Amino acid sequence: MPDPKLQDTLLKDTTKVDSLNGKKPLLLDKIKYKAKDYVKMSQKDQKIYLYNEAELYYQDTELKAGIIIMDYVKNEVYAGRLKDSLGNYTQLPFFKQGTNEVIPDSIRFNFDTQKAIIWNSRTEQQAGLGQLGSDAMKVYAEITKKENDSVYFLSEGKLTTSKDTVNPDYYIRVKKAKFVPQKKVIAGFSNLYIADVPTPVALPFAYFPLTVGRTAGVMMPTFGSDPDRGYFLQNGGYYVPINDYVDLTLTGDLYTNGSYGFRTQSVYSKRYKYRGNVNFRYENLVTSQKGFSDYSRSTIYNIQVSHAQDAKSNPNSRFQASVNLGSSSYYRNSLLQQNLPNTQVNNLSSSISYSKTFPEYPSVNLSLTATHNQNTNTGVVDVTLPTLQASMERIFPFAPREGIKKGIIQNVNFQYNLNARNSITTTEDDFLTGRMFDNTRFGARNTIPLSTNFKVAKHFSVSVGGSYEDVWAIETYERGYDSDTKSEVVTDTINGFDRYGTYNFSASIGTTLYGLVNFGEDKKIQAIRHVMRPSVSYGYTPSFDQYYDSYIGADDELELYSRFEGTLNGAPGLNKSSSMSFSLGNQFEAKVRDKDSTATKPKKISLLSNLNLSTGYNFEADSLKLSPLNLSGGTNILNNKMAINFGASLDPYAIDNNGTRINTFNVDNGGSLFRLTTARANLSYSLSSETFGKKKDEKKEDKKDEYDYVAASGGRDDDLFGRANDFNENRPEDERDKDSEDVENPVYGTKLPWDLRLAYAVNYSNSNRQNTIGSHSLMFSGNIQLSPRWKIGGSSGYDFKNKGFTLTQLRFERDLKSFRMNFNWTPFGTYKRWYFFIGIKSSILQDLKWENRSKRN
Repeated sequence: MPDPKLQDTLLKDTTKVDSLNGKKPLLLDKIKYKAKDYVKMSQKDQKIYLYNEAELYYQDTELKAGIIIMDYVKNEVYAGRLKDSLGNYTQLPFFKQGTNEVIPDSIRFNFDTQKAIIWNSRTEQQAGLGQLGSDAMKVYAEITKKENDSVYFLSEGKLTTSKDTVNPDYYIRVKKAKFVPQKKVIAGFSNLYIADVPTPVALPFAYFPLTVGRTAGVMMPTFGSDPDRGYFLQNGGYYVPINDYVDLTLTGDLYTNGSYGFRTQSVYSKRYKYRGNVNFRYENLVTSQKGFSDYSRSTIYNIQVSHAQDAKSNPNSRFQASVNLGSSSYYRNSLLQQNLPNTQVNNLSSSISYSKTFPEYPSVNLSLTATHNQNTNTGVVDVTLPTLQASMERIFPFAPREGIKKGIIQNVNFQYNLNARNSITTTEDDFLTGRMFDNTRFGARNTIPLSTNFKVAKHFSVSVGGSYEDVWAIETYERGYDSDTKSEVVTDTINGFDRYGTYNFSASIGTTLYGLVNFGEDKKIQAIRHVMRPSVSYGYTPSFDQYYDSYIGADDELELYSRFEGTLNGAPGLNKSSSMSFSLGNQFEAKVRDKDSTATKPKKISLLSNLNLSTGYNFEADSLKLSPLNLSGGTNILNNKMAINFGASLDPYAIDNNGTRINTFNVDNGGSLFRLTTARANLSYSLSSETFGKKKDEKKEDKKDEYDYVAASGGRDDDLFGRANDFNENRPEDERDKDSEDVENPVYGTKLPWDLRLAYAVNYSNSNRQNTIGSHSLMFSGNIQLSPRWKIGGSSGYDFKNKGFTLTQLRFERDLKSFRMNFNWTPFGTYKRWYFFIGIKSSILQDLKWENRSKRN
């Protein structure tokens, strides 16, 4: 329903219209208008006056203001503000034409020419990368001349992305500019102002893109100097949006001593189909200058690929990839100061896989996987190209496909599994060359497990089964002494398919026992419950000596060997195995009286989440038949703030003077019942200011830890090794977060939010009477929020064994609303460095920044 107060006016020339020389109507459409106080039409002035909350609509033009005056002869309209009794201006004009909106102090607009003069205009333009979200660019101007629907000319303008529209904390002052809404601003002399104070950052001319979505453009580099490599330009490049699904970023570094590096990054995504990225980094490192003794040159590279398929795109097939390979020293020697967690990575790993499921009964799963694992300390590279895995679902041949299976016969089941691998072990220097295939090995395992399970005396669960395995190889090895010299063993490679088969049997029985001790409902600890899960299992594997041959050794002694030794899956066992193992799992819980007097039920707490013991006995062993007793356990205390895990190995046998185990019990050798050989303990503790605050509603969703960063590039998911800062981008890591909401900074702050994480680890070894601590360290990290926009933090640790501090980092962060300031400092150690950054958070003006860093170590 139209507003009954909204009036329609159609003005036409009332003179007789000549069919040969007709006049166009004064207005091409109806004018709709209204006002709160009065609407006055003056025939004398040929104007319409609208006062107080005035509104006017004509074609695609919408105008709202305190006062509107329309001249229907000139087809012009004027809109302005009203002054209240206190002298304050209210009801600023709102002018909208199409999708363009302007909020000025006053405006004069001509409907025929579409031109306008605007005083103190304010408009907001959405711009930025679609993938990262868009930013709002505010455009201010003292005088704006609207030339047509798409071009405005500004005089004494201001450009900013600050949320404060009245007093922006920063802006770029332009004397003259051409403004094309939703496209660009082309300006003359431009000067950056911070808090209305001019800065030395100025340009004779400037270009500001305002296109919504991804647009191609230059990425401004960072200028600096390095004592070993001279002056440099870093992270300069070009961004190209290839299409709606794929983009490409090209960046590089250039040093005056000849060092250079370039990086390519492509991100692609298609909704409900897939998403991923491809990164390639290459650097040519030159130290010092030619002719000097410390001159050196080397190249490093890194390749990262990530691909994830949406599960909805095809539920029966899936392709995914996660690749991280390159030079072992890339993260440690890169021209860029990489994030600290990456410097602690000791291996690079990759996996590319494709899986397919055939759902018809019996269903079959197939997968092809290529993997890569590279030790960055030794340079050894292990690759599988590829691994084929196939598995058929479990089949119950004596039971119906639907319903409950009962008894020993109906629970009989079997499967089929295939694992075929082509394995390569090489070095970093030979990787991706023809030499990497010199040590290629192929092997396959075909496994058919058969089992059944049933109940005995209602409380004991029994399982019985066995497994047959057929192992394939495409080359084997024959050994023998050199018939001429008889001084060394000669190994001949026999090419061709060969196989062997093995089988084993197993049985196990287990149950669950419950113990409960009641202390009374009037006690603080009302009851303790103990859950025990004992289990006894037996396994038998025969000797497969039919796959072993012999040759006459140097001392005319018979030497046994298998032609499968040295193949990918190794040789079958020569010794018969008949062993029994025992395990006991324990869990302790308590019922305690709740501190809340209104609670009707006691509170359950865990005393020990698990306490496990296991050992074994080998009936076929000539000596040392009893296995060491292994103990492990863990629990969470202090409202799950502290996690404790521990373990130990206890050997019942003694050792001789050389540290070798002997077939004599330690207690018979004058010692204790068991000899402690290894022990370990790990504790982690986290607390924050909220820990000591008032209890919040438990149903409320836990807020994600502000400092819990997943180190996708290889670091930890906490900041015990330091906060990750990716300097490959033109902005710091924190810019990945959305702009923080405007918060008040109280004058008298009584609360300082903080958080602290501790991790303690110790390992003890005494297998050979060495009685030493293998590792003993304490790591800690924490953050303090001094104010809503000021945070400091740090991470470090102490190695008690080596008596020194571990990797240490101090962080200072300041949110300046439109700006962000970061300072990271590693004060000592191998990666001693510092980095400072201050810049605009908006992606539109992210090149307005200043950063400085220390010399790379």
